[in-house]
Amino acid sequence: MNRRHALKALAGLALCPVCKPSFAAEGAHWSYEGAGAPAKWGDLDAANKACAVGLQQSPIDIEATVKSQLPALKVNWGKSADTIVNNGHTIQLNFAEGSTLTLGDVKYKLLQVHFHRPSEHQIGGKNFPMEAHFVHRNDAGGLAVVGVLMAEGRPNAAFGKIVKTMPAAEAPAVKADPSIDPHAMLPTKLSYFRYPGSLTTPPCSEVVEWLLLTTPVQVSAADVAAFAKLYPMNARPVQKDNRRYVLRSI
Repeated sequence: MNRRHALKALAGLALCPVCKPSFAAEGAHWSYEGAGAPAKWGDLDAANKACAVGLQQSPIDIEATVKSQLPALKVNWGKSADTIVNNGHTIQLNFAEGSTLTLGDVKYKLLQVHFHRPSEHQIGGKNFPMEAHFVHRNDAGGLAVVGVLMAEGRPNAAFGKIVKTMPAAEAPAVKADPSIDPHAMLPTKLSYFRYPGSLTTPPCSEVVEWLLLTTPVQVSAADVAAFAKLYPMNARPVQKDNRRYVLRSI
């Protein structure tokens, strides 16, 4: 296996923290266009079957919601990231042990945050310029992903530092700027939409508790444009909701 193929395999593992390592052949490589495009993910590898036949796939277009008494999101993250990587699919920051999210009586560990352009989730049929996914895992292997919609407006200090330090080409992870505080990429109000879903990348495993914040954060148009030079489009199209209820916190 050459270096590029190894990096692709590791990138897939980083985006799917519950997957076993699988150094697949080149034919199984997935992407957002061409032969490895989202419509073909389910056929690329038997492990990706859920991408084609799953009934709780993500992302979705959020329209009708049910107001519910949902537990508050208790975010207890550290104030810096460990490493940053361009993994061939996105820019991702990885976090060291110690950062957690508590949802009701379940505690999740923060693993990483990565970015999509445009947003993968839609609100009433419309995309936002970008979306951040903070991926958490509990001791049982379940995932909780806090999605943050990103609108163009005032500069965001944390995202600006990410853009300034993001590797321009696919390569192994390097140390992140210690001044990047993940809290700065959250809105003040943590109200959210909640629904059962999946990873939005292969193998599309349906093990995700989606927690999409209702309030977007603002980032500068220049920073969005800089990210777009590396990844002009890295978003999976919306999937059928299959009559799933989307709850909205009060």
